[in-house]
Amino acid sequence: QVHLVESGGGMVQPGGSLRLSCAASGFNFSSYAITWYRQAPGKEREPVATISTTGRSTNYADSVKGRFTISRDNAKEMLYLQMNNLKPEDTAVYYCGTLGAWGQGTQVTVSS
Repeated sequence: QVHLVESGGGMVQPGGSLRLSCAASGFNFSSYAITWYRQAPGKEREPVATISTTGRSTNYADSVKGRFTISRDNAKEMLYLQMNNLKPEDTAVYYCGTLGAWGQGTQVTVSS
């Protein structure tokens, strides 16, 4: 059973940084690509960044390119999202997801 637990969210000022983490268990983590998603109030969940099984290939939403970096540690079964130069429009609940499952999410709020 896929189990994903996100952490690292919080409130930051515009221009600040956060690092999100996702702890995975219950499946062969290193065999699957995995994605960070976000859902802002009143909007649909959208993909933010995806990383391949080995970590050598990544894809980003245009809105976060150059500011966010996705990475993974297969030995630790962990996924990360380094978010720099945060903007108010990045405010959302952030989820990691794979195999049709998501965690409970972690709230990111960017506000002055």
